[in-house]
Amino acid sequence: MFDAFFVRRLKSPLAFAAKSLDAMGIRATQVTLIGAVIGLAAAILIAADALLLGGLLFLMNRLFDGLDGALARQQGPTEQGAFLDITLDFLIYSAIPLAFAVRDPDVALAAAFLLFSFVGTGSTFLAFSIFATRHGLKNESLKEKSIYYLQGLTEGFETTLVLTLMCLFPQWFEWLAWGFGALCLMTTGSRIVEGNRVLRGISTPEPDRLSET
Repeated sequence: MFDAFFVRRLKSPLAFAAKSLDAMGIRATQVTLIGAVIGLAAAILIAADALLLGGLLFLMNRLFDGLDGALARQQGPTEQGAFLDITLDFLIYSAIPLAFAVRDPDVALAAAFLLFSFVGTGSTFLAFSIFATRHGLKNESLKEKSIYYLQGLTEGFETTLVLTLMCLFPQWFEWLAWGFGALCLMTTGSRIVEGNRVLRGISTPEPDRLSET
């Protein structure tokens, strides 16, 4: 819900930091991969009950996620980089609830519900982006992103906030998981409705036209 707002506010400081990384010869894909390793380390630490350190590393992962995009825009975006960025983002987001379930099996049901809701938001997000790209649709509020961002109640900022709160207040995990999972399902529903509205009446291109895109 607030991603577009924060993207605009963080664009300049991230670009400044990315300029220094570019001068050092660091590639955007390298930042993506390092960030993913940090994110997986965060999940391992959370599973081992080192919640504060795990939460800190998770926030570092989110910082690297912003830096790789800023660096890619300076160096020239690539399809490989965008693919890795999106894929690893979803894996890290999903690894955190799993880590809490490993840490405390008593909260596994709430963690499973949250992961189920993530499947809903992720699948609607990615599925719509396929058709948006195919038909040249644009989201002007997040036009610098590599794919179309179909917005909703729960986006990257909200997910980061909730997963961080879980690390700070693990006793709230179940409440946060059930509550945020419900909001994610609302986002899923709104994206289904919006995607259906936007795509209604748009025909699928012929196979020969698809091969040209």
